[in-house]
Amino acid sequence: MTGSSGLLGPAEIRELARRLELRPSKSRGQNFLHDANTVRRIVRAAGLGRDDVVLEVGPGLGSLTLGLLQHSSRVVAVEVDARLAAALPETVAAVAPGLADRLAVVQADALSLERLAGPPPTALVANLPYNVAVPVLLHLLELLPSLRRVLVMVQAEVAHRLAAPPGSRTYGVPSVKAAWYGEVRRAGAISRHVFWPEPNVDSELVSLHRRPAPPGVDRTAVFNVVDAAFGTRRKTLRAALAPWAGSAVRAEAVLRSAGIDPSLRGEALDLSAFVSLARAAGTMQE
Repeated sequence: MTGSSGLLGPAEIRELARRLELRPSKSRGQNFLHDANTVRRIVRAAGLGRDDVVLEVGPGLGSLTLGLLQHSSRVVAVEVDARLAAALPETVAAVAPGLADRLAVVQADALSLERLAGPPPTALVANLPYNVAVPVLLHLLELLPSLRRVLVMVQAEVAHRLAAPPGSRTYGVPSVKAAWYGEVRRAGAISRHVFWPEPNVDSELVSLHRRPAPPGVDRTAVFNVVDAAFGTRRKTLRAALAPWAGSAVRAEAVLRSAGIDPSLRGEALDLSAFVSLARAAGTMQE
């Protein structure tokens, strides 16, 4: 099996699927990238260096994996499908034998991952399954503080949510929680025509550059406030935070202590405001 410049094309992807008797699973979001130019574009956008250890989630048949191996010291590929996990080393050995020793495959559900053996990954680059993209991203960012850069392909609607600014229509829980870990931005659209089978939704790249977490406050405490604030979007913060604070009166007291107008709604607050709320609540409990 050969691919153009050590990458896979549509014919190679279909041949691999035929050999594995694979029917792409909608429930697992199995839409396989088959365009070498798109792979090159993603790898360039990831800004990888030769010393980078890359974590890839959902490598599938190996299209992006082969591109990542060419531009990093090691790729750790986490694949939930046992057949795909077993086939990936064989594919790399056949298409790019000189890179085979850079690959490590972990057959696991990324959402259940608790640790990774070997050198800690410095970058996450992946075509994430659409139905679990946000929880997988947040779980890995929390699990692996060594991740400094992220470039993931997600459904366009999810990309908009992750990168949305306060006050926008798509701003919500994913926006704030992603901002906890770093600076998030949309990094370009991906045509649905570069996948097999072709999905019914558009895709986009999202990048995240990690920054230190806000000091003096617990992540869980901040995320609890965020969940409460967006639990009922149409309510004012005074009402929305009442169950979290214990009462509407106490919610208003916490809000005023943090310098936030209780009549605002959750979508008006940025990450720093939610951090201030969590700190104010903690101070009032002491």
